[in-house]
Amino acid sequence: MTRGVPLRLAMVGGGPGSFIGPVHRMAAELDGAIELVAGAFSRDAQKNAQAAQAWGVAGDRAYGDYRQMLAAEAARTDGAQLVAVVTPNHLHFEVAAAALQAGMHVISDKPATLNLAQAQDLAGVVAAAGKLYGLTFVYTGYPMVREAREIIARGDLGAVRKVIVEYSQGWLSRPIERDGDKQAGWRADPAQAGIGGAIGDIGVHAFNIAEFVSGVRVERLCADLAAVVPGRTLDDDCNVLLRFSGGARGVLIASQISAGARNGLTIKVYGEKGGLTWSHERHTELVVDWLDGPTQILHAASGYLSPVARAGSRIPTGHPEGFIEAFANIYRDFAEAAAAGRADAGLVPDIAEGVRSMAFVERAVSASAAGEGWVALGGAA
Repeated sequence: MTRGVPLRLAMVGGGPGSFIGPVHRMAAELDGAIELVAGAFSRDAQKNAQAAQAWGVAGDRAYGDYRQMLAAEAARTDGAQLVAVVTPNHLHFEVAAAALQAGMHVISDKPATLNLAQAQDLAGVVAAAGKLYGLTFVYTGYPMVREAREIIARGDLGAVRKVIVEYSQGWLSRPIERDGDKQAGWRADPAQAGIGGAIGDIGVHAFNIAEFVSGVRVERLCADLAAVVPGRTLDDDCNVLLRFSGGARGVLIASQISAGARNGLTIKVYGEKGGLTWSHERHTELVVDWLDGPTQILHAASGYLSPVARAGSRIPTGHPEGFIEAFANIYRDFAEAAAAGRADAGLVPDIAEGVRSMAFVERAVSASAAGEGWVALGGAA
């Protein structure tokens, strides 16, 4: 790809009724570095055509299935260079692997795959293909999350001692999957979601951001997962104790039955000299509390932030940016890496993070079910 020429994007999934598909499309195109040119948006021909028309994709590039799309786009001189995977979890592996093998970069919604074995297999495919692979763990794209990471990496807080991360939602407090709710339906189905419910849907976000911000890796865990709503197969409430490299302790909560909670992601990291707090519901602020000093509230887009945090904001401080822009930061970083021919996409979570997150899900689910107590994370580097 020539610098300045948008990276050509094809999307699999994301048709009418999808929440995350339009988010990916808006984020990908926000900075002009990527252009959506093709897609297999839905198995339903009418919905597929509807999505293409709404998003400015030529009718002959709205394909009936992703295999047809990959073959046709690979044969074009102006074919897609990047594939976004925005399907339910059970299709992530097969679509990503096929796209990589067709010579295209891949950016996938989380989690990487349906299970750990697939994630490990996909790591092999990524290595063999020599193409970029990224995961949209969107919260790593927020400027103040990146600032928190920089503060800890600089050693400002001293050695990390404790990490607390909570991601609470209430939208599954009732069994709405039985009432035809599409988003709830596939998340409650093990065949489509995998063995994890809340742990696989939002727990992986909490796990990823804990490691991303703190800079230390989870080594052991003690999990208590439950399906609180009667009749539900997969977990909807998760409580996990963590032990990190370097001796830090932690707590992870992921719940979708916390009635009244909206999208309550919060991370707190404490070191020897102080601690910091970031909350998604006040995402333009980062609070730093010192052991012996005044509390600081840092604001997004301010001149005193690190270069990596400033680069994540597009408008002056005090003007709100949010979810779409955080997604867009991941897409922009990915596009810049592809344009430069780099072997990695910097801060964009890669397949190694995908493998770790799937190891976390499987270990937490199995350890909780067996009542094993403390267990090694395993399954990931």
